[in-house]
Amino acid sequence: MAGFEISGTDLRLRMSWIEKLEGMSGDIVAPLATVAAVRAVSNPWPELRGVRSPGTGVPGVIAVGTRRGGFGKDFAVVHGRGPAVVVELEGAPFSRLVATTPDPEAPAATILAASPR
Repeated sequence: MAGFEISGTDLRLRMSWIEKLEGMSGDIVAPLATVAAVRAVSNPWPELRGVRSPGTGVPGVIAVGTRRGGFGKDFAVVHGRGPAVVVELEGAPFSRLVATTPDPEAPAATILAASPR
């Protein structure tokens, strides 16, 4: 299961090997200085925007990979309908990171505390 971790001055979205295959990507890394907002949500599906390209997706079941649209690029690691963490970024390759997790409040608080903004 994917999870967020702080590594020095970076935020890392660490994925399992299967999630890396599903998303056709390695772990996603962004400087903590690019974190604009973080929130826990009960349903990640409304947070997904754009078209999945590349990645794996079955609506309501799985959405793992890059999502592209007029906003730029987002990255999602969403499995099922459980809660998630949404990280808004400014000045990073991805505009938004969305990942399901059983307890989204804990990683959201950790990211907020580590972010210099």
